[in-house]
Amino acid sequence: MKLNYKLQGKGQPIVFLHGVFGSLDNLNMLAKDLVSDYQTIQVDLRNHGLSPWSNQINYTSMAQDVAELCHELQLKDIILIGHSMGGKVAMQLSQVIPQIIQKIVVIDIAPVKYSTSPNAIILRALMYCLNNQITDRKQIMSIMQEAGLSEATCLFLLKSYKKQHWLFNLQVINDQYANICDWQTIPSSSPCLKPILFIRGGNSVYLADKYQNTIYAQFPNAKIVTIEGAGHNVHAEKTQQVLQLLHDWLNCSSCSV
Repeated sequence: MKLNYKLQGKGQPIVFLHGVFGSLDNLNMLAKDLVSDYQTIQVDLRNHGLSPWSNQINYTSMAQDVAELCHELQLKDIILIGHSMGGKVAMQLSQVIPQIIQKIVVIDIAPVKYSTSPNAIILRALMYCLNNQITDRKQIMSIMQEAGLSEATCLFLLKSYKKQHWLFNLQVINDQYANICDWQTIPSSSPCLKPILFIRGGNSVYLADKYQNTIYAQFPNAKIVTIEGAGHNVHAEKTQQVLQLLHDWLNCSSCSV
């Protein structure tokens, strides 16, 4: 699948991978800073943004899409930065194109299968609107807020609502959301040895302490850093702290393969 992407700048390539319900602009606050020193490639994953829709969404297919794009652009020594679902795609890519990856940054997600997700509330609200053919933005906003979603979450979702149409494939995401929660554990006999930085929000449940052992088992060269006072969207809530962390880690010669 040929993905939609935005390429800017020159130098070592950084590929940005967004989370579920998002688009390539979601990590723009990081890309617009890093573009002065790197080539940035912001990607719309399948069933999101302006990339094609498919009746399949899982980490095997999403990683293969990104791998094909990297080969098309002839990228090498890649740095991957992925948030949430995009972080899992980045980790999956370590098994698909390890030879062209230098480092990986995973923002607030763990290499585990989640049994529950806060996104269940989002899916119920959006599917109610879809099934009842509700297309008015104000009415959709009202329904989402009545469901208990914060104003910030509602506004984030509505960024992908254009001309009475969701830019993400809501039906497929809903039907196959178990695939997004899923994860195929990397065998302990052949772990990923790439340097990988996990950034977690101190108020988030996605990168809980209980996952540390399974992280190190799959990624022995992992570094886990907590940014206090931030939730799941730590890159948006604490942008300057995340950027400082990224600059320090990316410029660390001892953090290279």
